[in-house]
Amino acid sequence: MRGRAVGAEFIEIWSASQAVPPLTSEVREPNEREFTIMPASGHLLRLIDLYPPSEGGKRTAMHRTRTLDYVVVIEGEVVLILEDGEVTLRKSDVVVQRGTNHAWENRADRPARLAFFHIDAQFAEELLAKLPRPLELMR
Repeated sequence: MRGRAVGAEFIEIWSASQAVPPLTSEVREPNEREFTIMPASGHLLRLIDLYPPSEGGKRTAMHRTRTLDYVVVIEGEVVLILEDGEVTLRKSDVVVQRGTNHAWENRADRPARLAFFHIDAQFAEELLAKLPRPLELMR
């Protein structure tokens, strides 16, 4: 996924469908799969370049995934929008997302590059009881 119509470029680095992937001598390309925000299980590493408004960048939809995400800002500046506010993140900032409803927006004048480490997770029953129904997850 890339280009002005998307407002970003998604660069797949590695993915595995198992929580504990086997280390083998086989040569295989783990990214030869249909694009999804997050595979049904496992984990993935992805770089995302969020374009500035002048290059077609726009705010993403508010979304929630059933993942634990480590996000590192590699270059530029990006705004993390949450239900109760927003935070501006800059180069070297790190955020941990735990299934929260959120959106991203680049309001600066140059692209922002972020590294996303998505890990399949499960919502605890006590948290599920507090989340809105129906629970809509982005995949």
